[in-house]
Amino acid sequence: NLSLLLLNSYVAIIYPQDPVLRIGSNLTASCWVHPELGVHASSLFWTLNGQQLPSSFYRVLSATNLSVTLAGLNASKQTSGDNLVCHNHKGHILAGSCLYVGMPPVKPINLTCWSRNTKDLTCSWAPGGKGETNISTQYKLKYKLRWYGTEKECADYTHTQPYSCSITQDLHLFTPYEIWVEASNQLGWATSDVITLDILDVVTTDPPSGVTVSRVGQLEDQLSVRWEAPPALKDFLFQAKYQIRYRLEDSQDWKVMEDVGNQTSCRLAGLRPGTVYFVQVRCNPVGIYGSRKAGIWSEWSHPTAASTPHSERMMSGSCDSKSSGDSNSTLRRELKQFFGWVRKHAYGCSSMSMKLYDQWRVLMQKSHKVRNQVLQGDKS
Repeated sequence: NLSLLLLNSYVAIIYPQDPVLRIGSNLTASCWVHPELGVHASSLFWTLNGQQLPSSFYRVLSATNLSVTLAGLNASKQTSGDNLVCHNHKGHILAGSCLYVGMPPVKPINLTCWSRNTKDLTCSWAPGGKGETNISTQYKLKYKLRWYGTEKECADYTHTQPYSCSITQDLHLFTPYEIWVEASNQLGWATSDVITLDILDVVTTDPPSGVTVSRVGQLEDQLSVRWEAPPALKDFLFQAKYQIRYRLEDSQDWKVMEDVGNQTSCRLAGLRPGTVYFVQVRCNPVGIYGSRKAGIWSEWSHPTAASTPHSERMMSGSCDSKSSGDSNSTLRRELKQFFGWVRKHAYGCSSMSMKLYDQWRVLMQKSHKVRNQVLQGDKS
């Protein structure tokens, strides 16, 4: 008997030692005491995670053997296991065992991959089911070239994102990969669906660098944004797309300009005069080496701040509330008319619409200067 053989080396042992069980299972464990210890089994007691178990769970099998039966086991409170301990009548610990109670893994889901500047291939996934097996579970990312490759395992699991791994060596462009995840623990194993991809179809890059935001002369409702294309992709043939988002200094609500195109500058219009704005830019390397996939957006660049000029009307003010009200009403009406035309005839950062807009704004400012001079002349 294995338990009796082990007992020759210890004052007491628990059998089974460190069992792995499914949630809801029953367990009967025995505490064997060395005869020379002079302790009768009826004087012993059991604890589970520090809590004494009822004596109704016990059964004296012999003078040196006390068993305990646990029914409908709950999941382990931690992956290191639950502590089942046998004590003598004084409470001293005689022996212990760890119970690992959980479930086999469920098929991993949401396997997605991306390549940073074609230099690596990083994949992430999510555990299947409720995501928790309650016992230690290993996940392995496996991959191979689709037609002639041998199966390999990803080795770099140090990525900051959990459930992810980066392949950093021996990458092949223009060749599809088959990629999947295997999950296993002591109760079973499961495999994700296999995805097939070409690295060139999942390239992302660093955010655009050198983002600057500046005023457009004295136009109080505009800011000019400029940036540089990601340097890591300068030698690749691709058609970049960019997006801009901006927000007020005291707001967390971003407004996104979806259709900036592939240019590296853009004009923000219709802004509040005398206001600080935060601006960010991101890049999508669409069509790298002829890929027809949609591409993956980079992270947003660090926020860059700039303020629009103060409005001359705000600076000079007016004591004629009626005239001021009429002027504001006229301005709102003219703005509405202009932006209605822009929505019908121009998109994104169209240079044509910007030139027309600049001409219109200069004309409007001259018009308001004339109005203010007339008003001041009437008052004098």
